Amino acid sequence: MTTNTNFDVAVIGSVGIDTCIYLYGNDIDFSVEANFTQNLDYVGQAGGFASRGYAQLGKRTAFIGHVGDDFGGRFIREEFARDGIDMTGLFVDPAGTSRSVNFMYRDGRRKNFYDGKGHMELRPDERICHEMLSRTKLAHFNIPNWARYLLPIAKEYGATIACDLQDVVSVDDGYRQDFIRYADILFCSAVNHPPHVLIEALLNRGPARFVIVGMGAQGCALGSREGTRYFPPVPMDAPVMDTNGAGDGLAVGFLSSFVLDGYTPEEAILRGQIAARHTCTLKASSSNLITPAQLQQHYRRLRS
Repeated sequence: MTTNTNFDVAVIGSVGIDTCIYLYGNDIDFSVEANFTQNLDYVGQAGGFASRGYAQLGKRTAFIGHVGDDFGGRFIREEFARDGIDMTGLFVDPAGTSRSVNFMYRDGRRKNFYDGKGHMELRPDERICHEMLSRTKLAHFNIPNWARYLLPIAKEYGATIACDLQDVVSVDDGYRQDFIRYADILFCSAVNHPPHVLIEALLNRGPARFVIVGMGAQGCALGSREGTRYFPPVPMDAPVMDTNGAGDGLAVGFLSSFVLDGYTPEEAILRGQIAARHTCTLKASSSNLITPAQLQQHYRRLRS
C-alpha cells in the first residue's frame, strides 16, 4: 500500500546479505581443504548501504528493490523497518535475496563474489514506482538491470537523478549507457582508470553536471564542465576496519549535502568523504552509519 509521504530520496538498487570473510593469514591456503576465518553477515550491497545511510542522516527515505521470501529478505525488512525506510517499493524476487561473499585480506585487498539472483529478468511494478517517484526530490540509482526501466519515470517527475556506476571497466560498456544518459550526477571508482580519464569520458557521453570519482586512500576527484579538482583523504582517529560501503558513504554524504541541504559542491565533497571514512571504521556492519551530529562535528573540525 502506498502512502502520502513525500520523500527526500528514493534509493533504487540492490540490497542483500553480505558475508565478509576475514582471513587470519595473509592469503588463502589452497593446499589444504579448510582455512580458518572470521565470517560475518550483515545487510549490505549498494542499495542497503545507501538507503540506511540516508535514513541515519534523518532523511525521509524510500527504497525500491527486491528481496526474496526467505530468511535474508525477512531480516532486511526488519532492519529497514527499524530504520524507518519506506518499503512500499520493496518487491519479491522469486529467485531469493541477493548475496555477496567478500574475501577481506589483511593488507586491504578484497575480492567480491556477487549473486544478484533474478536482477537481470525482474521488472518492478511501474504503477507503484510512478507513485513513489512522483513524490521524491532525489532518485539515487544503483545499477541492477531492472533499475534502467525506472530512469525515464524519475526524469518525468523532475527528480535529480544520481547514478553510481561502481567499478567501470569501459566507459563504452553497453550495460551502463542508460544510466550515463539519464544521470545529473555520476559516481564511480578509479580502480580501473585514472580519474581524469573517466571524468572526461563520462561528461562527453551524457548530461551529468558532476562526476565524482572515489580514489580510495588517495581521496577523490570532482569533475564538471569547468574542470577537475582533487581532494585528499580526510583524517580521522578511528582506524580503517573495512572498506565495504565506503563509496556509498561518499555518494550519500555528497548528495544529501548538495542536493538536499544546499551545501556547495566543494563542501558536499568534504561531507561525503567524512561519511565514507566513518563507514570504513565499521567492520561488517551497515547498522551504525554516520549520524547528523557526527557528520557536523567532523565537518566543523576539518573546516576550522
